[in-house]
Amino acid sequence: MRVLMFGWEYPPHISGGLGTACYGLTQGLARLGTEIVFVLPRFGGNGGGSQKALIPGSPVPMELTADPDPPAAGVRFRPVEFILTPYGGYGRYGALFTIGRKDFGKPNRHTVDGPPESGGDMVEEAARYGLAAARIAKEEPFDVIHVHDWMAVQAGLEAKRVSGRPCIYHVHSLEFDRSGEAIDQRVYELERRGLESADHVVSVSHYTKNRIVERYGIDPGKITVVHNAVEQGPERRHLPANKPGGRKIVLFLGRITFQKGPDYFIEAAAKVQACVPGTDFVMAGTGDLMPRMIEKVAALGLGKHIHFTGFIDGAGVERMYGMSDLYVLPSVSEPFGIAPLEAMVRGVPVILSKQSGVSEVVRHALRVDFWDVHEMASKMIAVLTRPALVKEMTRRAREDVLLIRWDDAAADILSVYRKVC
Repeated sequence: MRVLMFGWEYPPHISGGLGTACYGLTQGLARLGTEIVFVLPRFGGNGGGSQKALIPGSPVPMELTADPDPPAAGVRFRPVEFILTPYGGYGRYGALFTIGRKDFGKPNRHTVDGPPESGGDMVEEAARYGLAAARIAKEEPFDVIHVHDWMAVQAGLEAKRVSGRPCIYHVHSLEFDRSGEAIDQRVYELERRGLESADHVVSVSHYTKNRIVERYGIDPGKITVVHNAVEQGPERRHLPANKPGGRKIVLFLGRITFQKGPDYFIEAAAKVQACVPGTDFVMAGTGDLMPRMIEKVAALGLGKHIHFTGFIDGAGVERMYGMSDLYVLPSVSEPFGIAPLEAMVRGVPVILSKQSGVSEVVRHALRVDFWDVHEMASKMIAVLTRPALVKEMTRRAREDVLLIRWDDAAADILSVYRKVC
């Protein structure tokens, strides 16, 4: 089976869980003998060197290497020069990026060979990605098209138009997850068009499948649920790290946006701090709500106890898990949520929002409604003060994650391919 895949992030260039999912899924498919051409937007040219990206909500640019992580045998990348990131707003996005190696010109909106001028529009950029997809689809041999999320929808449909091949729309997140009821109607329409036009839809959870049916009117028989998974192995062990003064640390790791519920985490932290004074809270990540959350922490007088790290990845994430006594996912709407699985693999107990898809595959994590700050705080206190509970949670969690493998997810995706081809 030959697959033409369109996404918008892949390790090490990740801003959310989709890059991690794309990596795990492509590796799993490759191990099953699938050949994948992954079309990956990037900016900065096709040569070596580096570039700088200003992460949304953070004033600190981070260095990006030019190439994605080495793929498995059977996976080949087709880079195209676009700037695509759904986090931090869909309108003006040019100011989010400073290009350190090359000063691009100002191409016409209908060209496909370079990034748009600063101040462009994400929906327009997704349309330009579609134009590039049509060209690539004429050049590559493939049996099926696989697109990830709304920004790749037009690319997939254009590839389908010129090739006549079936298209799979893989939904990792919906506009209603990212924006609540304050949706961007243009993004919603793109999602709806993709869901209606695709030959089949893959959803990362039953939670998201139900939202697709209810919000977009899609036949549930057209949707297959394939849960995400987690990388495992001896390198994925809990790595102890030195903690200041031996204090307890509670971790929030993710984008600091409406979807992730950071304000509920802070409100619960205030209650926990009052009951368990020797506790620190770390908010690792960045996003459009970060300035507001810093102000909220200051207003609550918690500046000494709640720490903002900004964006971290790689070794920084490993160290953060190693320092943490508890991971909390307080998301308002979480289609899946890979980070809790990563915490569990490393022996960190987890509290999950009931409004998350990952709760469908995890039996041994504590659950709470995102809005119930009192219950969230109560469960945090229980984990921080009851060693026997922690021991039982981590032991049982390891049993859970051993059953959540990318090879199984890849096998389910391969079955979808065969269904439509």
